[in-house]
Amino acid sequence: MRALGMISGTSHDGIDVAVVDLEADGEVLRATLRHTASTPYDPALRRRLREALPPAPVGFDVVCELDTAIGQAFAQAAVAAAEAVAGTGPLDVVCSHGQTVFHWVEGAHALGTLQLGQPAWLAEAVPVPVVSDVRAADVAAGGHGAPLVPLLDRLLLGPLVEDGARAGALNLGGISNLSVCAPGVDPVAWDIGPAGALVDAVVVAATDGTQGYDEDGLLAAEGSVDRELLDLLLAEPYYALPTPKSTGKELFHGGYVDSALARLGRRPVLPDLVATLTELTARTVADAVTAARLDALVAAGGGVRNPVLVARLEELAGVRVRTTDELGVPSGEKEAVAFALIGWATLHGLPGNVPSCTGAAGPRVLGRVTPPTTGAWERPEPLSQWPTRLHVVREGTPV
Repeated sequence: MRALGMISGTSHDGIDVAVVDLEADGEVLRATLRHTASTPYDPALRRRLREALPPAPVGFDVVCELDTAIGQAFAQAAVAAAEAVAGTGPLDVVCSHGQTVFHWVEGAHALGTLQLGQPAWLAEAVPVPVVSDVRAADVAAGGHGAPLVPLLDRLLLGPLVEDGARAGALNLGGISNLSVCAPGVDPVAWDIGPAGALVDAVVVAATDGTQGYDEDGLLAAEGSVDRELLDLLLAEPYYALPTPKSTGKELFHGGYVDSALARLGRRPVLPDLVATLTELTARTVADAVTAARLDALVAAGGGVRNPVLVARLEELAGVRVRTTDELGVPSGEKEAVAFALIGWATLHGLPGNVPSCTGAAGPRVLGRVTPPTTGAWERPEPLSQWPTRLHVVREGTPV
């Protein structure tokens, strides 16, 4: 089955896609990566989305507008992906995570989650079933609906665990999260805190949107950490909550930084502010990695391209940061690969959540399916259990 996974993450800068051929062969799931890409949002759409995110008040008119516009953007990206692999065959399923605009958490409990990107536009653009709204079933079962990437992480880290290692999969997107897999125990995972979210917010505000993030960590390298501000930020109660837990830009947004600066009574220059927020991410992630007693750490997400962040994390945690590229999965599109996997699982009747990671009452088949608008469609034969091993092939080379 050829699956297209699609997601725009908490950095809300564009759409990551991955086309993956997936075939279950007994205990082995064979995954051939046919195509990966990242398509930036149109600047006007990104601006509109950014203006609508918490804590901004919005009406249903804005929600409807964004649901349509994001759905259309995803449809365009899906068509481009389908055309990129047309010479080797058609798509069989699209799994669209969409764009998270609100993740409703109170204390240690997730009560709801909302992703926009109307799947009907995808179903109209590509004649295959579309899986969407993939987090809600886990939330309804008492989970956080996040992280969902441990479905892929436990397969990717399997060989390391079989060798006796405690291995972690780290994502450094807008929010940082960690999956921990170890011999003889169920995997665990949780959202650690902000990765790029706060840095992106202050850079966007300072440059009036002309710069979206700290490219190559240049601002952080130029600045100095403000220790008083760092201590104030580290006192955030979220860090002390037990796992599993989840968070997002409902908490960690530009207004959060402004509130901290108001308590501080001064505003550092931009390089010092970015250096401090980068240190916040390095410290909170390193604390999580150290507490997990990891032997190996494999990372993905935009943050792996920030040398200041990665070097500081390695220094604090005392562990080398590898990227998922070494395991055959591109670090920039790892989440898109994971959602291709979830789409494949949903059509085969397999659960897509890992309850020990999300806190759900049990395994759940994720998402809702929008049928194709043309042609007959039949679900594939259901599978009774998940394969236990992943065999990745990329560009014809086994990994």
